[in-house]
Amino acid sequence: MSGHPSDTGAPHDAGAAELASARSDDVRREKRRELRAYLVGFVISVLLTALPFALVAGGWATGLRAYAVIGAAALLQVAVHFRFFLHIGLGRSTRDDLQLILFTALIIVLMVGGTVWILGNLHARMM
Repeated sequence: MSGHPSDTGAPHDAGAAELASARSDDVRREKRRELRAYLVGFVISVLLTALPFALVAGGWATGLRAYAVIGAAALLQVAVHFRFFLHIGLGRSTRDDLQLILFTALIIVLMVGGTVWILGNLHARMM
């Protein structure tokens, strides 16, 4: 035996065990962080669902104010779902995904808006 660490398996095995332990700790931390993000997103989503419902059911918001509260809560909930569940933020790595989703939303709005416009015009001409 020359005293070289490769001659005995002990020093090499100890380093591998430490590396494996560090990796498993990183994986556990990452899973815990991801679970915490999901729970925060879930709580915010529940609040953004319950708030407009309670305001309308309790009679505190009626008419145009009710529509405004429901619309604002819906837009906030879309942002919460993008951030916490779809993991799409404003960072460089997800910017392409966000642009794709926004372009898709634009196309859908144009199609629905155009359909409503045409049907409204048709209805006005038929009356």
